[in-house]
Amino acid sequence: MTPVCNIAAALPRLAAERPDQVAIRCPGRRLRAGMPRYDIAVSYAQLDARSDAIAAGLARRGVTRGTRTVVMVRPTPEFFLLMFALFKAGAVPVLVDPGIDRRALKQCLGEAQAEAFIGVPLAMAARMLLGWAKSARVRVTTGARAWLADATLEQVERDGADAGPQLCNTQPDDVAAILFTSGSTGVPKGVVYRHRHFVAQVEMLRSAFGMQAGGIDLPTFPPFALFDPALGLTSIIPDMDPTRPAAADPEKLLSAIERFGVTQLFGSPALMRVLAEHGAALPTVRCATSAGAPVPADVVAKMQALLPDDAQFWTPYGATECLPVAAIEGRELLTLRERTEQGAGTCVGRPVAPNEVRIIRVSDEAIEHWSDELLVKGSQVGEITVAGPSATDSYFNRDAQTKLAKIRERVDAGHEAGDELISRQWELGEGTGEASESTRIVHRMGDLGYFDAHGRLWFCGRKSQRVVTARGTLCTEQVEPVFNTHPEVRRTALVGIGERGAQRAVMCVELRDGVARSQQPRIADELRHLGEGFVHTAQVEVFLFHPRFPVDIRHNAKIGREKLAAWAARQLRRRE
Repeated sequence: MTPVCNIAAALPRLAAERPDQVAIRCPGRRLRAGMPRYDIAVSYAQLDARSDAIAAGLARRGVTRGTRTVVMVRPTPEFFLLMFALFKAGAVPVLVDPGIDRRALKQCLGEAQAEAFIGVPLAMAARMLLGWAKSARVRVTTGARAWLADATLEQVERDGADAGPQLCNTQPDDVAAILFTSGSTGVPKGVVYRHRHFVAQVEMLRSAFGMQAGGIDLPTFPPFALFDPALGLTSIIPDMDPTRPAAADPEKLLSAIERFGVTQLFGSPALMRVLAEHGAALPTVRCATSAGAPVPADVVAKMQALLPDDAQFWTPYGATECLPVAAIEGRELLTLRERTEQGAGTCVGRPVAPNEVRIIRVSDEAIEHWSDELLVKGSQVGEITVAGPSATDSYFNRDAQTKLAKIRERVDAGHEAGDELISRQWELGEGTGEASESTRIVHRMGDLGYFDAHGRLWFCGRKSQRVVTARGTLCTEQVEPVFNTHPEVRRTALVGIGERGAQRAVMCVELRDGVARSQQPRIADELRHLGEGFVHTAQVEVFLFHPRFPVDIRHNAKIGREKLAAWAARQLRRRE
């Protein structure tokens, strides 16, 4: 019998091995000064048993293998119980960032064609008022009463309490979840995750970052916390709005780190800046990880100073469609800081085994089949591609986007020999999603980059955000760091105005707090002089000052250059 491929399959084993270890803990608040905190904690034994009960209760309401189920629940114990219950049932949770534009959110939920909807009372009301997920025939709320729902989660759990162990016989190619991208460069797309992708990610994270069972993790991005139980970790869910990491209270984060002896920390660059600027030491943390956008060198340096000498600060590179792809440790990154500030791009490290990362010629067209003729030569900048066990193979109901992002490659029988992670789990047949011994998916990251002579991957920016002038192509991550060295500049954003091939390169500038507007003409002259020191940055002649850049809602770190480009075009029209 083929073994079950499911991220939840680890729970029964962990519940037997370490039943009393806390799997999920949500630090509580004091109602009044001097009163005790009311934490909520779920042990591994409880997580396993209660997710079994919820899975059984959902099955009695028709949520079974393959049922697409929207989950709109805050990062509380209910969220993790639900997610693992759905995995055990073989159902397909659908996750969308709640902070995205309402029209985009409605479109995403409509595309998912959900058959069930589970949400907090506010989400249930929004579903009714705004017409979300009209296809959902089963509705469950986490509220105390079944208002606008068929049942409460408590009723569901109670109905399945005596059903015993639940673990659907899911196979590697079965769809496990639909996770929508953040939509930072367009309408979010639903990434189809198969069970083999989640299982591979767990093993790659364990191997790449040395994650050991028994550690205590503070994951400030809820979906990442789903990996913790499979790794035998304890998740401390912070008291913060996960859609606004840049606004997190550092005192609350530090309180959780100190109270529970957090050994691992995950956060976006925006959240890491919050901790870095707060400046309190983190003596218990042995591994900190930041992803979602390039981490500024000053943040890396400050975080390294706050961590113990033997701790590691990792900045992995990847995307919703494929994670992790590559990684670099903070100390090595800092040695390359000067090269970044001179326009080399941002080094994202070496590929995480067993990924195969290759650079192909830049093209905006679909590529159906792989050919080595696509490859660039030497250290030439091109589009980053990756083939590996966590590379997903499609977007849900987005055939055109799937064709643009995926390339099929034939591989010989010995290509994957000797590598346990590169196996039949990740080879795909022609459009069937079934295992094949001859074809695999190569994912186009939509990012530009190159390899240096030491085998390190350098990120140069999003392909869609490149600026193509009459004199050549400019990449955001090769241009902006040069100007970011100005002491009064917080950050910059390169945008192109006009038709690609004849675009005008414009630099949007966000100044540090406290810099007066009257200083803008002087700073613009200084930036122009700074850019003259390099061939590529010398093409930037227009500098526009923006009060506060738009950023993505998931990590608060990716700059909304498309919105800035529209703003810059309006500004130039007014000037001219």
